[in-house]
Amino acid sequence: MDADTFRHAMAQLAAPLTVLTCYGPSGEPIGLTVNAVCSVSASPPLVAVCLNRSNYSHDMVVAARRVCLHVLEPGQEGLAFHFAKPIDRFAGVSVLHGDAPELGDVRLRILCTPDGVRDGGDHTILLGRVVSVVSPEEGDGGGLVWHRRGPVDARRSA
Repeated sequence: MDADTFRHAMAQLAAPLTVLTCYGPSGEPIGLTVNAVCSVSASPPLVAVCLNRSNYSHDMVVAARRVCLHVLEPGQEGLAFHFAKPIDRFAGVSVLHGDAPELGDVRLRILCTPDGVRDGGDHTILLGRVVSVVSPEEGDGGGLVWHRRGPVDARRSA
């Protein structure tokens, strides 16, 4: 099977749009948009994140002490695109500094300690042990997914 056929098939699967942040080796904030994220276990709470090995931030994320997953919701498409561009991704963005940079405008955040990596072909599968979750007091948060090569409000299609 060729790569284009595979990519077309995978575009039919909806995936959560998230922004992953951490600190680099010199304490600089690192951030990137990821859509290959899923829960792995409830006890202990674990998530998996797939990172493209060719991404500039790959090695810094894999080496980070903590990472934060920001689960985007409808209306935050611009944030997803912003963190996917090769620019100063934190310029003009509200950031709370803690164990990992947290985007203040994202209501659902999952702080993790990296708990191992696995080979995933041209990706690295990073396992994250959930340390804490910040979730909205009202509403569900989340709900922005990547489907058929674009952002979709999953709450409207439910």
